[in-house]
Amino acid sequence: MQPQFERHFVVAGTFNIRDLGGYASGEGQTRWRRLLRADGLHRLDAAGMAMLTDEGVRTVIDLRRDHELESHPNPFRDNPVVAYHNVSLFDALDPAAMTGGDVLLDLYLAALMTRHGAVAQVLTLIADAPEGIVLFHCTAGKDRTGLIAALMLALAGVEAAVIVEDYALTGPMIAPLLETFVADAVARGTDIESFRPLLACKRQTMVATLAFLIDHHGSVEDYLRSIGLGHDTIDRLKMRLTREV
Repeated sequence: MQPQFERHFVVAGTFNIRDLGGYASGEGQTRWRRLLRADGLHRLDAAGMAMLTDEGVRTVIDLRRDHELESHPNPFRDNPVVAYHNVSLFDALDPAAMTGGDVLLDLYLAALMTRHGAVAQVLTLIADAPEGIVLFHCTAGKDRTGLIAALMLALAGVEAAVIVEDYALTGPMIAPLLETFVADAVARGTDIESFRPLLACKRQTMVATLAFLIDHHGSVEDYLRSIGLGHDTIDRLKMRLTREV
């Protein structure tokens, strides 16, 4: 029997670290303490980092852009216990250029269609990671992180409705951060009226994202093959969330 854990991994300085274990899948249940999805880690102090490494975090994948790394450096970048990687998942994508009714859906689909190399790189890092927990994160733990989490859960056989609910959990968890995000956007000279829709976390956005993958590729596994992931890499990704230790 799997050990029991809380989904929300509470660490001072973070708001949205969540375990992807404990979801019903084709293999029974996804495994706890294999993958953690998270918001920004820049507020962590030494005790918070030690809490994560003591729990078993050995790989950190930072999905943020260069300007985010500069303004809010990742404390794990120089941590000798952890392999730190940065892959800017949404690099070159401009939300202001999205013209549809759901700007986040447009952003997610643009990433899936045009950022093949970055998506494949992130998933390969997860597949090839050494033993221990892989933690991947962005700033809110909602969009870039949510997309990777959705791909991993779908590949593990988790039902779409459950993936949608996992995505939606971010909404209430980042509520205390929303005004901070707005203030940061103001400081960068961002138009706030166009920025506020990016703070949403609507179930329908993830419903439509998953539907797009099925409609255009047949399955998430077929999508991953289309962006260059091989059979062995896909198998290792599945095992990351489903295998016994």
